[in-house]
Amino acid sequence: MTTLVRNFGAAVRARREAHGWSQEQLAEHAGLNRSYVGEIERGAAIASIVTVEKLARAFGVPIATLLVGVPPAASAGAPIPERGPVPPAPPF
Repeated sequence: MTTLVRNFGAAVRARREAHGWSQEQLAEHAGLNRSYVGEIERGAAIASIVTVEKLARAFGVPIATLLVGVPPAASAGAPIPERGPVPPAPPF
C-alpha cells in the first residue's frame, strides 16, 4: 500500500489508542465492522471518504486531522495534540 494509506492507518490506530478504545469500540462509535477497522489500521484496506468521515466523527476531529498522518510522538505513546481548523486553500 501507499505511504498515505499506511500513515492514515497509523493515525487511526494512534488516535484510537489515545482514546483507550479497542478496535471493536471504535467500530461501534463509527458504525463500521471491527475487522474493517483492523484492515484500515494495518494499511490493508483503502478507506473511502465516507469511512474517513465516520472515523473523524467518532474521534470528534476534522477529517484533515486523520489525513496528515501520525505525529512522531504518538508512536511513542504520547498524547496526540488536537489541531486547530485547517485554513482554506489559496485561490488559483
